[in-house]
Amino acid sequence: MSAADAEGRYAAEPGERHTVDWEALRLRAVELMERAYAPYSHFPVGVAGLVDDGRVVAGCNVENAAYGVGLCAECGMVSELHATGGGRLVAVFCVGGDGKSLMPCGRCRQLLWENGGPSCLLMTPEGVLTMADVLPQAFGSADLDHAER
Repeated sequence: MSAADAEGRYAAEPGERHTVDWEALRLRAVELMERAYAPYSHFPVGVAGLVDDGRVVAGCNVENAAYGVGLCAECGMVSELHATGGGRLVAVFCVGGDGKSLMPCGRCRQLLWENGGPSCLLMTPEGVLTMADVLPQAFGSADLDHAER
């Protein structure tokens, strides 16, 4: 698992440090946002994430006439993450229709926590934050390990 620091550097392999190309992630997120299916809300969202092996995965929101079964952009990104080999997210950039950073909803913050962990970096409207900053005291797999069975 790779850890990223506040400057956006992450380790793809032990002892190796790379820098997150935030503009490349933003541009990929904008590209996916332009492919979003949002005929009801007219609120397209795109997201791109850097994986610890250097891949970039992305997604867009897909709405449905039955509103509750729509998919957030982060759902598509996480699906692509697992469909293309898994790994851990180290940096994520989510955009709205204006191409500017957009804060993920609560459900999607949980998805980012599960697939990136506390050190995953997220570009927010206030700048880069770790998921530990975005989702303090998050619920995760360790909580299930401590549950009585």
